[in-house]
Amino acid sequence: MLTPETHCAFEDFCDEAKKHGFEPKIESGYRSFERQLLIWNEKVSGKRKILDKNGKPLSIDMPKLELMKTILLWSALPGTSRHEWGTDIDVIDAAAAPKDYEAELTIEESFGLFGEFHKWLDSQIESGNSSFRRVFLPGIGMVHPEPWHLSYVPEARKMEQNFTAENLEERLKNSEILLLPQILDNLEWILDNHVFCYFEKLDFLH
Repeated sequence: MLTPETHCAFEDFCDEAKKHGFEPKIESGYRSFERQLLIWNEKVSGKRKILDKNGKPLSIDMPKLELMKTILLWSALPGTSRHEWGTDIDVIDAAAAPKDYEAELTIEESFGLFGEFHKWLDSQIESGNSSFRRVFLPGIGMVHPEPWHLSYVPEARKMEQNFTAENLEERLKNSEILLLPQILDNLEWILDNHVFCYFEKLDFLH
């Protein structure tokens, strides 16, 4: 579940958005380590599709290291997903979605169907009217940009400060994660390019 502070902040965010004709809806909120592990293992084993940097489906028939790096473009390594903190959410504008619409969470969708919502969100963030911030932006790290992913900074900051590589390594070793040898051999690279670089971006709170 979301932290109480994040939940309250999202309710305030929704109240403000509704004044402008938008209806923010959480498509993905809290996600446990176990759930992220299931997603990861299903991608490694081919039970769930993997995508290239352009969002196109790929076969898993590739070297294991390449497979690991490809999955990391769109999916967090279990234990590093910000969704596990209860501070981060994937959001759409339900007011703009047709009845029974299933969100895809893609760049095309964000700038198409939900384009007006994201323009408003841009203005909220740039003006400092919201404590939610986008995390996965172009030019930062190696995660594909996700304009729909928002982080509640005051709470996320606490989680960042408590995160350690040592704890992560221990959790991974005690799990049934696939590609463990490749992950451990490249853990520093993963953290530098998929985790810690996004911590720095939020370093404006004092």
